[in-house]
This record gives sequence, structure tokens and C-alpha cells, in this order.
Amino acid sequence: SGYELLRKIREQDFDVIILDISMPGIDGLDTLKQIKSEKPKARVLILTIHPEARYAVRCVRMGADGYLTKASAPTELIGAIKRISQGRKYISLSLAERLTEELDQDSGKLPHQALSDREYQVMVMISSGIPLKEIADQLALSTKTVSTYRSRILEKMKL
Repeated sequence: SGYELLRKIREQDFDVIILDISMPGIDGLDTLKQIKSEKPKARVLILTIHPEARYAVRCVRMGADGYLTKASAPTELIGAIKRISQGRKYISLSLAERLTEELDQDSGKLPHQALSDREYQVMVMISSGIPLKEIADQLALSTKTVSTYRSRILEKMKL
């Protein structure tokens, strides 16, 4: 779980921390944020089932040193770990292209880019069909707070 990982990294240093986005307790995005807050120089590789299009750019912006899906070849995973352990970043060619496209865009951001990390997380869960009560339980929030997030999401996305 995210809580267990945070406890372990407080006790000792690691060359590379491999983190999933979907974890029990505190999720990977919140765990990444906490790791970078407590240990800014920690090297973190996101290894997840979630496709790059969904989370990769957000994770890199939050301080992840690399992002791979679990469908990646074992040799790619080993290469990413080696590269990150040397203090370098690892991104796939498709993620590099996505980041370049974002840099090339004029100031006209996509609506979802205006969302906070928590709002984005709630939006993904809502769009996956998860009921508000269940979202509240998973994120340790009240249903009213999740409802407020939903309202903000709709407003920011002009829906």
C-alpha cells in the first residue's frame, strides 16, 4: 500500500522507487506527491497498468523520473531502472512525442489540464462509472466533498 511504502522510504533510502498508480489506501499519485515532498531527490519510476495517455504527463509533471506500463518488455523495464538509478529520466518514444505536442500547443490548454490532481483523479473515477459514495470511501473523503469536486470539474471543463 502507499502508506507502507511511505513508511519504508522514511526508514531507508532506495536507488529507485517503483510505484503503481492503483494501490490500496493512498493511491500512487498521492504517494508520489508525498515522496517528492519528503525526499525531493528520490528517484521514482511509475510502473502501472494505466496507459500513458491517461496519466504519464501528469506523473512526469509531479516529479516521476519515468513512466512505463506493465505491458512493457522486461528489457525496457531494466533499461528504465538503470537509467533512472544513474540520475537520468526515462520516457518512452510515445511519451516524448506527447510531451513535445504539449509544449508545441499554444496557451490553449485542454479543459482537463485545468483540473487539480485530486479533481483529475475524481474525474477519472466518475468517468469509470464509480458511484460517488464509493469514490468517497476510496479517497477517504465525504460524499459532499466528492460532490463538490464533481461540480468544480464540470465548471472547469465547461460542461
